[in-house]
Amino acid sequence: MTATNEDSPRGLALAVAAYVMWGFLPLYMKALAHVPPTEVIAHRVIWSVPIAAAILLAMRRTADIRAALRSPRTLGMAAVTAALISVNWGIYVWAIGSGHALDAALGYYINPLFSVGLGALLLGERPRGAQLLAIALAAVAVVVLTVAAGQVPVAALGLTFSWGFYAYFKKSLPVGPAQGFFLEVMLLTPPALALIVWTGMTGEGHFATGTPQDTWLLLGAGVVTAVPLIVYATGAKLLRLSTIGILQYIAPTMIFLTAVFVFGEPFGTARMIAFPMIWTALVIYTVSLIRQSRRKRPTEVVAADPV
Repeated sequence: MTATNEDSPRGLALAVAAYVMWGFLPLYMKALAHVPPTEVIAHRVIWSVPIAAAILLAMRRTADIRAALRSPRTLGMAAVTAALISVNWGIYVWAIGSGHALDAALGYYINPLFSVGLGALLLGERPRGAQLLAIALAAVAVVVLTVAAGQVPVAALGLTFSWGFYAYFKKSLPVGPAQGFFLEVMLLTPPALALIVWTGMTGEGHFATGTPQDTWLLLGAGVVTAVPLIVYATGAKLLRLSTIGILQYIAPTMIFLTAVFVFGEPFGTARMIAFPMIWTALVIYTVSLIRQSRRKRPTEVVAADPV
């Protein structure tokens, strides 16, 4: 399926809504900071399944799932993306709950630049001069943080790498984003169920045995996981790549502001140097992306994920 090189008001509204929902997600996850990340991830998986299934039924695309289940290659690729997204979720939940929300913001700020580098290494795409400068600035910023802290910002880089490779392998899935998401959570359901049963049997679980607030928050984990992803996937098809490139900074900016002004995380000298370098790199990258988009012919189309 293709999308014209134009921005749709509906697509803009959906994409902005998705990024704003992701931006508020740290507040939700902070309320679950006392619950082990593995248990939170398990509930994100379990309660995403009925939501994703309901959406596929409404879209009348269940036949795609039956076809995917008969394809070993599709299942194999879905298993890879499922593993990567679970790692990404795990790092994110841990970072928010343990006072490293700024690292989460940093990871998602760097991700677009990492994707450019990944495309150059694995797809033979040639970054332009401005993009190379942006990547170099981001790399220097990471070095600044590493030297100042005496260690590599593992959480930030873990989020960058897991999401970057997730997006890379997701492109190989021959199904739409909603179908792909359903396959991923379906494949993750057996280990997620096993974990929930085990924590319940050992008395370490928080679902239905902790406070009512814990139970409701864990139940809602599926909603806050599935809804933004599917809303974004729908909106992204109706927008230009350059527009998506700009909008994707909404969520990490909201995470950054929440970390500093709501969670009170320290914003020391090293971060005062590194974050402006990252922001400068993103401005350079975004300007390059916009100029590249404007050079496209009016009749040119941009490939979008099938639904």
